[in-house]
Amino acid sequence: MSAHQSINHGRFNLEQQRKRAKELLKAIRNHEPSAIDRVLQHLPPRPQALKLSDTQLVVARECGFASWPKLKAHIDTLDFASRHAGLHGDQDAHTLHIRCGSDIRHSLTVAGFQGDFLEFSDPFCIGPVPADDNQRLLHTRAEFLAGAFDMSLADSLARLSQSYSALDRLDDYERLVLWFEHDSYDQLILAYLLHRLHQQRPKAHIELIAVESIPGVERFIGIGQLAPDLLAWLWPQRQRVNEQLLQLGSQAWAAITADRPDALVALIGTGTPALPMMARALDRHLRELPACETGLGLSETLTLEIVRDHGPLPVGKVFSHLMRTREPLPYLGDLMFWWMLQPLLTAADPLLEIVAEQAAQWPQRELALTRTGQAVLAGDRHWLRISHTQRWVGGMRIVADQPAWCLKQTSDIPVRFVP
Repeated sequence: MSAHQSINHGRFNLEQQRKRAKELLKAIRNHEPSAIDRVLQHLPPRPQALKLSDTQLVVARECGFASWPKLKAHIDTLDFASRHAGLHGDQDAHTLHIRCGSDIRHSLTVAGFQGDFLEFSDPFCIGPVPADDNQRLLHTRAEFLAGAFDMSLADSLARLSQSYSALDRLDDYERLVLWFEHDSYDQLILAYLLHRLHQQRPKAHIELIAVESIPGVERFIGIGQLAPDLLAWLWPQRQRVNEQLLQLGSQAWAAITADRPDALVALIGTGTPALPMMARALDRHLRELPACETGLGLSETLTLEIVRDHGPLPVGKVFSHLMRTREPLPYLGDLMFWWMLQPLLTAADPLLEIVAEQAAQWPQRELALTRTGQAVLAGDRHWLRISHTQRWVGGMRIVADQPAWCLKQTSDIPVRFVP
C-alpha cells in the first residue's frame, strides 16, 4: 500500500502496517521530502529525532485511526471475528440473509455463514414508485425496468416476481437478517422491506445490519466492497428490528410513494431517530426533484458540472468522478447512470453529446457539454421547458411543460413549478 492509498476492503495486515512504519522511519532519517510531508500532516514539528512509535502513529492515522493501539485492536477484533464466524455465526437458527444485490453472497459463504440468501434489488431510486398494492407495484416496476434496461416485459416480470414472491415465504425461517448501507438505493429498498414486514408480521426474529462507515475505509460506498472478514466483524453488531423500525419503514414507504413531497419533508425533519441514516438517504432522494432555477435533479446537475469542468470525457470517467468526488451520497450503479443520461443525450435540444462514437462500449464514449447544456447549468434556459420526457422521484411524476414539484436551491423547500 502506498503512502496515500486507502484501504477499500476494510481489511488490514498488521505486519504490513509495521513494515510501512519502519520504512517511513528510514525515509525520515534519509531526509526524503515526501516522508517529511507525510509526518507533518499528522505530527507537529519537533527538535527530537522521531522514533518508531512516532511513525507507527502516522501510519495509524493514515489508516483512519487515532493511535497505533487502536489500529492494532481493530485488527485483533477482525481476526477474532474471522476465526469465530464459522462457529458462532448464523448456525444457531434457520436464517435468511436479505440484501439489495448479490455482492456479498459469496463473501458470506467464505466468512463461514450458512444461511439462505435473498437478493431484493428493485431500484426504487429510479422510475415510478406508486402507492399501489404489492402486485400492482410489481407490474408497474417490471414495465418500467423493461423499458429502461432493454428487457422483455416477460423477463423483467419474471426476475422481479422471484424476489417479490420470496417475501411471501418468510415464515419458513427463524431469523431474517437485513444487510443494508446508508445510500438512497439501499434505504428506499429497506423502507419497502420494513413496510412489508410491518404488514406481514412473520414469526422469524428480524435483525438489521445497517452500515454507513467502516474504520479505515476513507470512501465507504457499500458492504459489497468489504472483505469477508469484515462481514464476520459486522455480524455481532446487528440490531433487533423493533416496532419503531417497522413503523419507520411504513412511514418512509408512504412518503416515498406519495405524489407530493409534504410527508417526505416532514419525515426528513424528524431525523428518523430509529435509524438516522434513513433521513439522510430520504433527503438525498428528495434532491432528485428538479431545481426550480434549472429544471435539473442533483444527479443531472453534478454530471453536467463534471463534463463542463473536465470534458470532453469518457462516460465511465464521468461516472467515476461522480461517485468519487461529487456525489454526497453515492447510490447510482453504472447502468442506472447510463439510463439517466439518455434524456440529456437524445432530446431535440440535448444538454450532452457524444463526441467520440468509435468505442463499442458506452463507458468509453466521450461526452461533451452542448451550448444548451451550458445555458441550462447557468440558469439561462430551463430543462423542463425544452425536455420532452418524463421521470419520477418516487411517486412524484415530472413531465416537461407541466406543473411539477421542484426545489429552490436557496432554501431546499419544495414548491410547485409552473412552466
